[in-house]
Amino acid sequence: MAVTTSGRPERAALDLKNRLKPGDWTFIGVSAGSALVVILLIIGLFYELANQAWASIQQTGIGFLYGTTWDPAHAVFGAWPFILGTLLTSVFALIFATAIAVLVALFLVEVSPAWLSRPVSYLVELLAAIPSVVYGFWGIFVMGVFIRDHLGPVIVKTLGWIPFFNGTPLITGLFSGCAILTIMILPTVMAVSRDVISAVPRSQREGILALGATRWEMIRLAVLPYARAGVLGAAILGLARAVGETLAVTLVIGNSVNIPHDIFAPAYTMASLIANQFPEATGLQQSALIEIALVLLVITFAINAVARLLVWRVTKGQRVVVQE
Repeated sequence: MAVTTSGRPERAALDLKNRLKPGDWTFIGVSAGSALVVILLIIGLFYELANQAWASIQQTGIGFLYGTTWDPAHAVFGAWPFILGTLLTSVFALIFATAIAVLVALFLVEVSPAWLSRPVSYLVELLAAIPSVVYGFWGIFVMGVFIRDHLGPVIVKTLGWIPFFNGTPLITGLFSGCAILTIMILPTVMAVSRDVISAVPRSQREGILALGATRWEMIRLAVLPYARAGVLGAAILGLARAVGETLAVTLVIGNSVNIPHDIFAPAYTMASLIANQFPEATGLQQSALIEIALVLLVITFAINAVARLLVWRVTKGQRVVVQE
Protein backbone atom coordinates (compact mmCIF):
# COMPACT_ATOMS: atom_id res chain seq x y z
CA MET A 1 0.00 0.00 0.00
CA ALA A 2 1.37 3.44 -0.92
CA VAL A 3 2.09 5.94 1.81
CA THR A 4 1.09 9.51 1.11
CA THR A 5 3.22 12.29 2.64
CA SER A 6 1.80 15.31 0.88
CA GLY A 7 -0.34 16.29 3.89
CA ARG A 8 2.50 16.32 6.40
CA PRO A 9 3.82 19.88 5.71
CA GLU A 10 0.33 21.29 5.97
CA ARG A 11 -0.27 19.43 9.24
CA ALA A 12 3.05 20.65 10.66
CA ALA A 13 2.19 24.23 9.70
CA LEU A 14 -1.22 23.87 11.33
CA ASP A 15 0.34 22.50 14.54
CA LEU A 16 2.81 25.40 14.62
CA LYS A 17 -0.02 27.88 14.12
CA ASN A 18 -1.99 26.34 16.98
CA ARG A 19 1.03 26.51 19.30
CA LEU A 20 1.46 30.20 18.53
CA LYS A 21 -2.12 31.14 19.44
CA PRO A 22 -2.04 33.83 22.16
CA GLY A 23 -5.07 32.34 23.89
CA ASP A 24 -3.22 29.09 24.59
CA TRP A 25 -0.18 30.85 25.98
CA THR A 26 -2.39 33.09 28.09
CA PHE A 27 -4.17 30.08 29.57
CA ILE A 28 -0.86 28.30 30.25
CA GLY A 29 0.59 31.40 31.90
CA VAL A 30 -2.44 32.03 34.12
CA SER A 31 -2.75 28.40 35.23
CA ALA A 32 0.98 28.06 35.89
CA GLY A 33 0.98 31.35 37.77
CA SER A 34 -1.90 30.19 39.94
CA ALA A 35 -0.06 26.97 40.79
CA LEU A 36 3.05 29.00 41.62
CA VAL A 37 1.04 31.26 43.94
CA VAL A 38 -0.19 28.23 45.90
CA ILE A 39 3.36 26.90 46.26
CA LEU A 40 4.64 30.30 47.37
CA LEU A 41 1.81 30.60 49.92
CA ILE A 42 2.74 27.26 51.47
CA ILE A 43 6.44 28.12 51.58
CA GLY A 44 5.66 31.57 52.98
CA LEU A 45 3.41 30.09 55.66
CA PHE A 46 6.12 27.71 56.86
CA TYR A 47 8.74 30.46 56.74
CA GLU A 48 6.68 33.02 58.64
CA LEU A 49 5.69 30.58 61.38
CA ALA A 50 9.30 29.40 61.75
CA ASN A 51 10.53 33.01 61.83
CA GLN A 52 8.01 34.08 64.48
CA ALA A 53 8.71 30.94 66.54
CA TRP A 54 12.51 31.24 66.29
CA ALA A 55 12.91 32.68 69.79
CA SER A 56 11.13 29.68 71.30
CA ILE A 57 13.04 27.26 69.06
CA GLN A 58 16.34 28.70 70.26
CA GLN A 59 15.23 28.73 73.90
CA THR A 60 13.75 25.22 74.17
CA GLY A 61 15.28 23.27 71.29
CA ILE A 62 14.06 19.75 70.59
CA GLY A 63 12.99 19.46 74.23
CA PHE A 64 9.96 21.53 73.33
CA LEU A 65 8.37 18.47 71.70
CA TYR A 66 8.67 16.11 74.69
CA GLY A 67 8.56 18.57 77.57
CA THR A 68 5.62 18.08 79.95
CA THR A 69 5.55 21.45 81.75
CA TRP A 70 3.81 24.55 80.41
CA ASP A 71 4.55 27.44 82.76
CA PRO A 72 4.59 30.85 81.05
CA ALA A 73 5.36 32.59 84.37
CA HIS A 74 8.74 30.84 84.55
CA ALA A 75 9.31 30.66 80.76
CA VAL A 76 9.10 26.85 80.72
CA PHE A 77 7.33 25.45 77.68
CA GLY A 78 6.74 21.81 76.85
CA ALA A 79 4.32 20.77 74.13
CA TRP A 80 3.95 17.05 74.83
CA PRO A 81 0.63 17.27 76.79
CA PHE A 82 -0.95 19.14 73.87
CA ILE A 83 0.55 16.88 71.20
CA LEU A 84 -0.67 13.86 73.18
CA GLY A 85 -4.14 15.36 73.60
CA THR A 86 -4.32 16.07 69.87
CA LEU A 87 -3.20 12.55 68.97
CA LEU A 88 -5.55 10.83 71.43
CA THR A 89 -8.64 12.72 70.33
CA SER A 90 -7.80 12.48 66.63
CA VAL A 91 -6.94 8.77 66.60
CA PHE A 92 -10.03 7.91 68.68
CA ALA A 93 -12.22 9.90 66.30
CA LEU A 94 -10.48 8.35 63.29
CA ILE A 95 -11.12 4.78 64.43
CA PHE A 96 -14.75 5.17 65.43
CA ALA A 97 -15.76 7.58 62.65
CA THR A 98 -14.20 5.34 60.00
CA ALA A 99 -15.95 2.23 61.32
CA ILE A 100 -19.33 3.97 61.44
CA ALA A 101 -18.83 5.74 58.10
CA VAL A 102 -17.89 2.56 56.23
CA LEU A 103 -20.92 0.74 57.63
CA VAL A 104 -23.19 3.63 56.64
CA ALA A 105 -21.62 3.81 53.17
CA LEU A 106 -22.08 0.07 52.66
CA PHE A 107 -25.69 0.36 53.73
CA LEU A 108 -26.36 3.23 51.34
CA VAL A 109 -24.67 1.61 48.34
CA GLU A 110 -25.28 -2.11 48.81
CA VAL A 111 -28.40 -2.52 50.94
CA SER A 112 -30.84 0.37 50.98
CA PRO A 113 -33.16 1.21 48.07
CA ALA A 114 -32.67 4.47 46.19
CA TRP A 115 -35.65 6.18 47.84
CA LEU A 116 -33.99 5.68 51.24
CA SER A 117 -30.30 6.08 50.44
CA ARG A 118 -30.59 9.63 49.12
CA PRO A 119 -32.34 11.14 52.16
CA VAL A 120 -29.99 9.33 54.54
CA SER A 121 -26.98 10.59 52.56
CA TYR A 122 -28.26 14.16 52.74
CA LEU A 123 -28.89 13.88 56.48
CA VAL A 124 -25.40 12.56 57.20
CA GLU A 125 -23.76 15.17 54.97
CA LEU A 126 -25.82 17.85 56.71
CA LEU A 127 -23.69 17.25 59.80
CA ALA A 128 -20.79 18.90 57.94
CA ALA A 129 -22.78 22.14 57.61
CA ILE A 130 -23.36 22.57 61.35
CA PRO A 131 -21.07 25.29 62.81
CA SER A 132 -18.40 24.23 65.29
CA VAL A 133 -19.79 26.45 68.04
CA VAL A 134 -23.14 24.66 67.79
CA TYR A 135 -21.38 21.34 68.17
CA GLY A 136 -19.57 22.72 71.19
CA PHE A 137 -22.70 23.90 73.00
CA TRP A 138 -24.52 20.68 72.12
CA GLY A 139 -21.56 18.77 73.47
CA ILE A 140 -21.72 20.59 76.80
CA PHE A 141 -25.45 20.66 77.44
CA VAL A 142 -26.55 17.37 75.81
CA MET A 143 -23.75 14.97 75.01
CA GLY A 144 -21.63 15.80 78.06
CA VAL A 145 -24.55 15.29 80.43
CA PHE A 146 -25.33 11.96 78.76
CA ILE A 147 -21.70 10.87 79.14
CA ARG A 148 -21.59 11.89 82.80
CA ASP A 149 -24.89 10.29 83.82
CA HIS A 150 -25.28 7.28 81.52
CA LEU A 151 -22.51 6.33 79.08
CA GLY A 152 -19.57 7.10 81.36
CA PRO A 153 -20.69 4.85 84.24
CA VAL A 154 -21.27 2.00 81.76
CA ILE A 155 -17.75 2.40 80.37
CA VAL A 156 -16.23 2.47 83.87
CA LYS A 157 -18.23 -0.59 84.91
CA THR A 158 -17.31 -2.53 81.76
CA LEU A 159 -13.72 -1.43 81.15
CA GLY A 160 -12.77 -0.08 84.57
CA TRP A 161 -10.26 -2.90 85.04
CA ILE A 162 -8.13 -1.05 82.47
CA PRO A 163 -6.46 1.89 84.30
CA PHE A 164 -7.02 4.36 81.46
CA PHE A 165 -10.81 3.79 81.60
CA ASN A 166 -11.07 3.87 85.40
CA GLY A 167 -11.94 7.51 86.00
CA THR A 168 -14.76 9.79 87.04
CA PRO A 169 -17.11 10.67 84.16
CA LEU A 170 -17.37 14.43 83.63
CA ILE A 171 -19.28 16.70 81.29
CA THR A 172 -16.06 18.09 79.84
CA GLY A 173 -12.98 15.99 79.32
CA LEU A 174 -10.95 13.91 76.92
CA PHE A 175 -13.79 11.50 76.14
CA SER A 176 -16.16 14.35 75.29
CA GLY A 177 -13.55 15.78 72.92
CA CYS A 178 -13.13 12.39 71.24
CA ALA A 179 -16.88 11.94 70.84
CA ILE A 180 -17.48 15.40 69.38
CA LEU A 181 -14.66 14.93 66.85
CA THR A 182 -16.06 11.55 65.83
CA ILE A 183 -19.38 13.18 64.96
CA MET A 184 -17.74 16.09 63.15
CA ILE A 185 -15.52 14.07 60.80
CA LEU A 186 -18.15 11.40 60.13
CA PRO A 187 -19.70 13.19 57.09
CA THR A 188 -16.32 13.60 55.37
CA VAL A 189 -15.31 9.98 55.77
CA MET A 190 -18.77 8.71 54.85
CA ALA A 191 -19.10 10.79 51.67
CA VAL A 192 -15.71 9.75 50.27
CA SER A 193 -16.20 6.11 51.29
CA ARG A 194 -19.61 6.04 49.63
CA ASP A 195 -18.19 7.39 46.37
CA VAL A 196 -15.31 4.92 46.41
CA ILE A 197 -17.59 1.96 47.11
CA SER A 198 -19.96 3.12 44.36
CA ALA A 199 -17.03 3.12 41.93
CA VAL A 200 -16.48 -0.63 42.32
CA PRO A 201 -17.35 -2.17 38.89
CA ARG A 202 -20.73 -3.86 38.85
CA SER A 203 -19.19 -6.77 36.97
CA GLN A 204 -17.21 -7.70 40.08
CA ARG A 205 -20.35 -7.84 42.17
CA GLU A 206 -22.33 -9.79 39.58
CA GLY A 207 -19.47 -12.19 38.93
CA ILE A 208 -19.01 -13.27 42.53
CA LEU A 209 -22.77 -13.46 43.10
CA ALA A 210 -23.06 -15.71 40.04
CA LEU A 211 -20.61 -18.09 41.72
CA GLY A 212 -23.02 -18.51 44.62
CA ALA A 213 -21.63 -16.00 47.13
CA THR A 214 -23.90 -14.33 49.66
CA ARG A 215 -24.26 -10.56 49.84
CA TRP A 216 -21.82 -10.34 52.75
CA GLU A 217 -19.28 -12.53 50.92
CA MET A 218 -19.67 -10.30 47.87
CA ILE A 219 -18.98 -7.21 49.98
CA ARG A 220 -16.04 -8.83 51.79
CA LEU A 221 -14.39 -10.38 48.74
CA ALA A 222 -15.23 -8.01 45.88
CA VAL A 223 -16.13 -4.57 47.26
CA LEU A 224 -13.94 -3.93 50.31
CA PRO A 225 -10.61 -5.06 48.76
CA TYR A 226 -11.22 -2.81 45.74
CA ALA A 227 -12.20 0.17 47.91
CA ARG A 228 -9.66 -0.38 50.70
CA ALA A 229 -7.14 2.28 49.65
CA GLY A 230 -9.88 4.82 48.96
CA VAL A 231 -11.50 4.26 52.36
CA LEU A 232 -8.09 4.67 53.99
CA GLY A 233 -7.62 7.93 52.11
CA ALA A 234 -11.03 9.11 53.31
CA ALA A 235 -10.07 8.25 56.88
CA ILE A 236 -6.85 10.25 56.64
CA LEU A 237 -8.72 13.24 55.23
CA GLY A 238 -11.05 13.01 58.22
CA LEU A 239 -8.02 12.79 60.49
CA ALA A 240 -6.63 15.98 58.98
CA ARG A 241 -9.79 17.82 59.99
CA ALA A 242 -9.82 16.27 63.44
CA VAL A 243 -6.24 17.40 64.10
CA GLY A 244 -7.04 21.03 63.32
CA GLU A 245 -10.53 21.33 64.84
CA THR A 246 -10.56 24.14 67.40
CA LEU A 247 -13.72 25.70 68.77
CA ALA A 248 -15.90 22.66 69.47
CA VAL A 249 -13.00 20.79 71.09
CA THR A 250 -12.04 23.84 73.14
CA LEU A 251 -15.53 23.95 74.65
CA VAL A 252 -15.75 20.28 75.64
CA ILE A 253 -12.24 18.98 76.35
CA GLY A 254 -11.72 20.69 79.71
CA ASN A 255 -8.50 22.62 78.86
CA SER A 256 -5.98 21.25 81.37
CA VAL A 257 -2.23 21.58 80.75
CA ASN A 258 -1.58 18.28 82.55
CA ILE A 259 -1.20 14.94 80.82
CA PRO A 260 -4.56 13.07 81.06
CA HIS A 261 -4.31 9.87 83.11
CA ASP A 262 -7.75 8.50 82.16
CA ILE A 263 -10.24 8.86 79.34
CA PHE A 264 -12.50 11.25 81.30
CA ALA A 265 -9.79 13.64 82.56
CA PRO A 266 -9.58 17.21 81.22
CA ALA A 267 -6.99 17.67 78.48
CA TYR A 268 -5.77 20.12 75.85
CA THR A 269 -5.13 19.99 72.12
CA MET A 270 -2.70 22.15 70.21
CA ALA A 271 -5.46 24.04 68.44
CA SER A 272 -7.45 24.70 71.62
CA LEU A 273 -4.30 25.87 73.44
CA ILE A 274 -3.62 28.45 70.74
CA ALA A 275 -7.25 29.61 70.75
CA ASN A 276 -7.30 30.08 74.52
CA GLN A 277 -3.90 31.62 75.23
CA PHE A 278 -2.76 33.46 72.12
CA PRO A 279 -4.93 36.61 72.56
CA GLU A 280 -3.19 37.41 75.87
CA ALA A 281 0.26 35.98 75.11
CA THR A 282 3.35 38.16 74.79
CA GLY A 283 7.07 37.64 74.40
CA LEU A 284 8.38 34.11 74.67
CA GLN A 285 4.95 32.65 75.37
CA GLN A 286 3.66 34.05 72.09
CA SER A 287 6.67 32.57 70.29
CA ALA A 288 6.02 29.19 71.93
CA LEU A 289 2.40 29.25 70.83
CA ILE A 290 3.49 30.01 67.26
CA GLU A 291 5.86 27.04 67.49
CA ILE A 292 2.86 24.94 68.53
CA ALA A 293 1.11 26.20 65.38
CA LEU A 294 4.18 25.25 63.33
CA VAL A 295 4.15 21.70 64.72
CA LEU A 296 0.42 21.47 64.01
CA LEU A 297 0.98 22.67 60.44
CA VAL A 298 3.70 20.06 59.88
CA ILE A 299 1.42 17.28 61.17
CA THR A 300 -1.51 18.44 59.03
CA PHE A 301 0.69 18.81 55.95
CA ALA A 302 2.07 15.29 56.42
CA ILE A 303 -1.44 13.85 56.79
CA ASN A 304 -2.63 15.55 53.61
CA ALA A 305 0.45 14.34 51.72
CA VAL A 306 -0.28 10.75 52.76
CA ALA A 307 -3.92 11.17 51.76
CA ARG A 308 -2.87 12.46 48.35
CA LEU A 309 -0.62 9.44 47.81
CA LEU A 310 -3.48 7.11 48.69
CA VAL A 311 -5.86 8.89 46.30
CA TRP A 312 -3.23 8.55 43.56
CA ARG A 313 -2.98 4.85 44.33
CA VAL A 314 -6.75 4.46 43.89
CA THR A 315 -7.07 6.45 40.67
CA LYS A 316 -3.95 5.38 38.78
CA GLY A 317 -5.47 2.06 37.78
CA GLN A 318 -8.72 3.56 36.53
CA ARG A 319 -7.46 5.51 33.54
CA VAL A 320 -9.19 4.80 30.28
CA VAL A 321 -6.83 4.22 27.37
CA VAL A 322 -8.35 4.81 23.96
CA GLN A 323 -6.71 2.81 21.19
CA GLU A 324 -7.18 3.73 17.57
